[in-house]
Amino acid sequence: MEWIQANAVLVGAIAAVLVLALVFLLRGRKSLPEKREYRDVLSEGAAPAARNSALIDAPPAAAITPPPVIAQAPPPSDANADQGDDLTRIKGLGPKISTVLRALGITRYAEIAGWTDEDVARIDAQLGAFAGRATRDNWIEQAKLLAGGDTAAYEAKFGKL
Repeated sequence: MEWIQANAVLVGAIAAVLVLALVFLLRGRKSLPEKREYRDVLSEGAAPAARNSALIDAPPAAAITPPPVIAQAPPPSDANADQGDDLTRIKGLGPKISTVLRALGITRYAEIAGWTDEDVARIDAQLGAFAGRATRDNWIEQAKLLAGGDTAAYEAKFGKL
């Protein structure tokens, strides 16, 4: 009897668990839903299936066309200039973004320097995970300085090239 009095909390917990198990067994479990036939499940999905067929049969959406070149750069002065400017000199514009911009036809600082807010929005829509970088990293301002050849002002504001 002393043991029971010393461990009253433990005995109470065990008694509560036993009572809950007994209540569960006496009430019985709720019956499981009846098995349904495969054809019943298929007939319930007829409306979504029809909708999916309509989507599959729909004509393809118009392809996204790349934006036009925003500003015309001066003609190249040497043989290597036809490759365009090294866009990765712009802080926040790495090799992956440079590749995307070149695919869109943007190869010069002067082109980026001439972007308007609408141009930035259109380019951002095509940059995917890099959207917002042009504004956040001030590409236009950097491009204006680089296109003008003002390296001193560029380095004063954005750091060493």
